[in-house]
Amino acid sequence: MSVLSGALAAGLAVPFAGFAGRGSEQVAETVQSLPREFESDPLAVRSRILAADGTLVATLYEQNRVPVPLSEVSPIMRKAIVAIEDSRFYDHGALDLKGTVRAMVRNQTGGEVQQGGSSITQQYVKMSLVEKARTAAERAKATEVSYQRKLTELRYAIAVESELSKDEILERYLNLANFGDGTYGIQTAAQHYFRTTAADLTLPQAAMLAGLVKNPTGYDPTNDLVRAKARRDLVIKRMLELGVVTVHQANQALKTPVIDLALVEPVPNGCANSRYPFYCDYVVSKLLANPALGATVKDRDHYLKTGGLLIRTSIDPKIQAAAQASILEHSKRTDSAIAAITIVEPGTGLVKAMVQSRPYGNGRFHTNYNYNVEKSYAGGYGGFQNGSTMKAFTIAAALAKGIPMDYRINSPDQIDLSNKKFRTCHGWTRDPEYRPKNSTRSGNLTMVEAARYSTNTYFLQLSQRTGLCAVATVAAKLGMYNGQTGQPLDQVISMTLGVGYVTPLMLSNAYATFAARGKYCNPLVVTSVRDKSGRPIPGPGFDCRQVLPRAVADGVNRVLSAVMMPGGTGGRLRFGTRDMAGKTGTIQENLAVWYAGYTPNLAAAAVVADANLPYTNLMYRHTLNGQDIADPTGSGTAGPLWKTAMQGALRGLPAERFVAPPKRLIGDPNPKPAEPAQKPRPPG
Repeated sequence: MSVLSGALAAGLAVPFAGFAGRGSEQVAETVQSLPREFESDPLAVRSRILAADGTLVATLYEQNRVPVPLSEVSPIMRKAIVAIEDSRFYDHGALDLKGTVRAMVRNQTGGEVQQGGSSITQQYVKMSLVEKARTAAERAKATEVSYQRKLTELRYAIAVESELSKDEILERYLNLANFGDGTYGIQTAAQHYFRTTAADLTLPQAAMLAGLVKNPTGYDPTNDLVRAKARRDLVIKRMLELGVVTVHQANQALKTPVIDLALVEPVPNGCANSRYPFYCDYVVSKLLANPALGATVKDRDHYLKTGGLLIRTSIDPKIQAAAQASILEHSKRTDSAIAAITIVEPGTGLVKAMVQSRPYGNGRFHTNYNYNVEKSYAGGYGGFQNGSTMKAFTIAAALAKGIPMDYRINSPDQIDLSNKKFRTCHGWTRDPEYRPKNSTRSGNLTMVEAARYSTNTYFLQLSQRTGLCAVATVAAKLGMYNGQTGQPLDQVISMTLGVGYVTPLMLSNAYATFAARGKYCNPLVVTSVRDKSGRPIPGPGFDCRQVLPRAVADGVNRVLSAVMMPGGTGGRLRFGTRDMAGKTGTIQENLAVWYAGYTPNLAAAAVVADANLPYTNLMYRHTLNGQDIADPTGSGTAGPLWKTAMQGALRGLPAERFVAPPKRLIGDPNPKPAEPAQKPRPPG
């Protein structure tokens, strides 16, 4: 034994031909080829996603860990782990020669590795090598049962002891160790099992945790309370044997229950366990698109779950709660139709709320689809045709061309557009079979009147005068595109009636641009990211630009305000004395109905739709809030969802006012009917 001890102490530089019995040349080559320094990877640390008010949205991790310095670990915990794992830790060097050689001799007698003897330093090295392993082959090599692996660990242990103090090694060991039930590191283990901190652990608590390291699954009290108690008691008795605790302290600790299972605090992992799962998924999608987090999506995902990031987001729990309350009041998860609402802050693009009627999950009446976002994002459904909410962009295009609000067009109940050409950005288009009808009031109407009644034949003719390219250009500037394909909206004759697939997020943010007087902001959910050292990580951030003249946006606000006045299609949705504007939307065959509206403070879009292929008319065999949808309309079906959400969301916010548009866009405030109706202008 003394000869072997001398060889080990000398740096493991000789082959143990007679000792190992086989592979001595391989062992010798391995040992002598090892580097003299040991490099460990940074600890995998959980990341947290926070709401705007600092409350937790989700925790993301591969290993649930929160590192702490040794000074924040209770002395009794330090003593407990040393007592049971390496009682001579502070007395020997890289390895305990007596314990190691004794284990080797006994294991050689049995023909295979049967007994341990590893010091805390050796264990730290082994855990670090396992932690560094990225592939199955690397993990198998780091855990193989062989003297070659053992000697590798010993050489590395010598390197570690030459670089770090004993306390530094113990600190790293306690932060790296697996403490069972998905917890890594002493701080997380203390919080998980006892709802306390590593600094405040008591003797029986410390003994239980110290006992877990040898077999985190077998001694896990949530798996086997009897085995956990036996192991904990063994640790306490070992501490008594070493004189670390008194007889009285040991007896009191032995009488203490191992754990109160009712107090075990789970740490949910991932967005599926978030209180805002759909929003959380959208946040993660945005993070995975940020090259500052890694060269590839795989790298970013790994960093996101191991980097200890602090991610702050836009979601406002108060506004989110208001939107969720509206969903609960006006819909049920068992409905055949779905409902969804997104709320955005004008002038910033901050997404304040995102809710839907179907909860997150795989069960019945659950879904993994996010009905609020585009298909390009994880779980994104891709949107629904938006109906007459599209008329707002035709209004903006007309005002931008100098067409005033009092501009009259004879708008019959039905109009024959089969021979009409509409200018697009690429030429002209026509539909020889297109003879659309109104579903509301007809007549010789102004732009304001036509918006109030949502008169289809007016806006179809107006879009011919402006040209579809102008409408498409305005819509694109306001972030509108096909949410299913990612392509621009189709420039077809019926474009102003909303035949493209858009999302509540897209539409609410576009309407927020009107509220912000033509200032468009990219939707923003991630407001800041910091690494575990507190250093900021760059990201998209606020991205706003003026895309419409303020006067034009002010004009749109004036026109859409009429929608919410008495007699307008959104008149019943008005509340309080705030300035507000909005637009209803119902698509052909009632496959979806919308209400999008805003104040200077917030913009929201609500949709009720059939989300199951093949889509069917909401009038037939579809339910909302447990009742048959007899008469699906934007104001009567989606409108109440919007109203209830906005009432709660705006509570406590100042009542800001829209800015009046210039007179040149208003025209005659009391226009007289023109006789005869104005002749259509040439397209373009």
